[in-house]
Amino acid sequence: MTITLNDKIVWITGASGGIGEALAKTMAQEGAIVVLSARRHAELERVRLTLPNPDKHMTLPLDICIETAQEQALAAVLARYGKIDMLVNNAGISQRALIMDTTGETDRKIMEIDYFAQVALSRRVLSSMLKYNQGQLVFISSVAGLVGTQYRGSYSAAKAALHLWANSARAELYEQGIRVAVVFPGFVKTAVSMNALTGSGEALGKMDDAQANAMTATEFAVATVKALKAGKSYIVIGGFKEKLAALLGRFAPELLYKMIRKSKVR
Repeated sequence: MTITLNDKIVWITGASGGIGEALAKTMAQEGAIVVLSARRHAELERVRLTLPNPDKHMTLPLDICIETAQEQALAAVLARYGKIDMLVNNAGISQRALIMDTTGETDRKIMEIDYFAQVALSRRVLSSMLKYNQGQLVFISSVAGLVGTQYRGSYSAAKAALHLWANSARAELYEQGIRVAVVFPGFVKTAVSMNALTGSGEALGKMDDAQANAMTATEFAVATVKALKAGKSYIVIGGFKEKLAALLGRFAPELLYKMIRKSKVR
């Protein structure tokens, strides 16, 4: 299967920087018409102006956790373009805290952003896609959602939940023309660790060593778009260790658990 992005309406959340910005640029270069969403309007406009033919793209400020804001945003996209061909659920927040140091409030905040809000928006967009019996959902999960590591208990749980919800949606909606892909990034050089929540719910405010030395967001985006165009639905993108961990999680979990216990993840 080969999928073209030319003239497709692609809505990307979390598009004001990092992975979302890189995906927007890469997809726009492939001919997609991109809808950029995040909370920071000025940053969305900055990204839009870097895209080819910026006037054909749309900035749409959105707090993804507010369901009425989701409804208004969806209505705005449909009013301008009439349809949505692809929704890229990229908005999210990470974690850097041991499970015994994490409050229940922080647990719920991570789950709200990384799981419940993504599912709610996807269901809304699906209501539009199903009218045309075509469309694609893309979820940016994480290798952490496949293997689970120290300091990311709630984050790993949310990303794993997103993965399995996507699996169910893929099975239920395939015959109705809906395709679902899940992307599992390893370490990518973005501000994700800067914004990651500590156990008390505050931003960590510093870059992890693994993050600082990781692949660039552009490298990640190019690999992701290549896999999506090839029709892949289970996409692991990272270095050797991350790909090995994802593979062991499926075929040799006991070995993986031993490796994780000895690994340095901060």
